[in-house]
Amino acid sequence: MLKTYLIIGLSMTSLAISSAEVKMPDLLAAGDAQAGAGLVATCSACHGAEGQSINSDWPSLAGQNQRYIHDQLKYFQQGDRENALMMAVIPYLNTLSDSQLLDIAAFYSSKSPAVGQAKDDAELLALGESLYRAGDLERGIPACTACHSVNGAGNAQAGFPRVSGQQKGYLITTLKEYRNLSRNAGDYSLVMQSASQNLKDSDIEALANYMHGLYQQ
Repeated sequence: MLKTYLIIGLSMTSLAISSAEVKMPDLLAAGDAQAGAGLVATCSACHGAEGQSINSDWPSLAGQNQRYIHDQLKYFQQGDRENALMMAVIPYLNTLSDSQLLDIAAFYSSKSPAVGQAKDDAELLALGESLYRAGDLERGIPACTACHSVNGAGNAQAGFPRVSGQQKGYLITTLKEYRNLSRNAGDYSLVMQSASQNLKDSDIEALANYMHGLYQQ
């Protein structure tokens, strides 16, 4: 069954990536996590000293891959991505060099990822698992596994983010932003916009609950 899920997921996600004409970015140099530790004081108020947010609406960054964090920081710095809570941090980001952004990304990437607890609701979990692993071919919804992996660890080289243990409120907001096309920074946003178009609110809730409870074995 799992093999079938993966075949469907890979096929549908490949179609989405092809249709969006996404180009694989060049590999990033490794940042300096120790140097990054001295640059994150401004970030810790929302994301926690170790990158684990205590607010469901704010993303945990601990264990997130370096490429994804770096790319998102660049989008905020360049004004390509907007977020009300991040607006206060933009002046600080604008003082940082690209290598310093890499250092911040390396710092958070080096931390232990958050472990979430999914809501114990059999119907909700079944829907979330089904959509995450297999998608819904009839509704044109691709599986999440091809980009974010079976256990939610993502793909560090490609910059596909870790979703396991991520805060549910943040996941719900993010999926809805992709669905309504308001989150559009970067080439990969085209893939997520396409993947989320046919998700209902109930689908998004189920996916967020399932991903929150995923963990890397």
